[in-house]
Amino acid sequence: MVVHALTKPTVLLLMASCLLPAAAHAQGKGDFPNRPLRLVVPFAAGGSNDIIARVLGARLADAFGQNVLVDNRPGAGGLLGAEIVARAPPDGYNLMVHSASFTTSVAIQPKLAFDPLKDLQPVTQLGAGTLVMAVPAGSTAKTMGDLIALARAKPGSLNFGSAGTGTVGHLGTEVLGRMARIEAVHVPYKGLAPAVAALVGGQLQYVLGDIPTILPQVKAGKLRFLGVSGDKRSPYLPDVPTIGETVAGYRVNHWWGLFVPGGTPRPVVMRLNQEVAKILRTPEMRDRFDAEGAEAAPSSPEAFTQFVHSEIAFWRKVVLEGGFKPD
Repeated sequence: MVVHALTKPTVLLLMASCLLPAAAHAQGKGDFPNRPLRLVVPFAAGGSNDIIARVLGARLADAFGQNVLVDNRPGAGGLLGAEIVARAPPDGYNLMVHSASFTTSVAIQPKLAFDPLKDLQPVTQLGAGTLVMAVPAGSTAKTMGDLIALARAKPGSLNFGSAGTGTVGHLGTEVLGRMARIEAVHVPYKGLAPAVAALVGGQLQYVLGDIPTILPQVKAGKLRFLGVSGDKRSPYLPDVPTIGETVAGYRVNHWWGLFVPGGTPRPVVMRLNQEVAKILRTPEMRDRFDAEGAEAAPSSPEAFTQFVHSEIAFWRKVVLEGGFKPD
């Protein structure tokens, strides 16, 4: 064995070369972001996820001094875009805005190409709102109690619509049916707008959906609100009772949140969390959520992670007990 004697300058040079990768890695985190970011929206342009993402992306671009590209990737009930982000490098440059439909879509799909609990890291909740139950203006149901009594009197004779099988509106209505002990027929549509149009036209007897889509028909005198799905009355509809005031314990959450690939370094996650929290406090973002009948609701990564995981567990139980299958 030959032992080479190292001079002091050589030793120092070797030590420095060993430290370079670690220094570069640390500098990379500290410099984040140093190139453009991509903000994936797993739905087509024009919906609430897209509009919220575009306002958020513009403000993040201002804060970071980097371009933020909003990338619409619709498909598979929002799971196509989620998979793209789940498989992206965990460096913080690939973000996703998703909503409550993420957890219901995950729950109803028997096989996923990614692990929603590990391959996506929740960064912060963006906003929280409620869904609302509506009936035609000419319906004899003036309250949630009336609607339940009507459904019980004629089991299986009432039709309710949704934006599609496995959506929050669909599964939320199925939960209501189970808790209120009523039977009705689910009619899925390709989007909430056609379901609301069918409700106005009398083909459906009730729909659980978002406030902005239904409110114009209520203002036009064609539909009537019966209840909101949250655990408290909406500040935007203070005279509309919660469904839980009639069916004790009923609650369905409606929310939006920001995600990155699982394994993204915590300093990057926290930087994103802190910048987004600042943006959510601006009048522009408050106005955006006002338009959705919702409120900006920033949270810590830990709190949002726990919330998302609990929502997935809840909806998986609903799907399992109801035997629901995707379209």
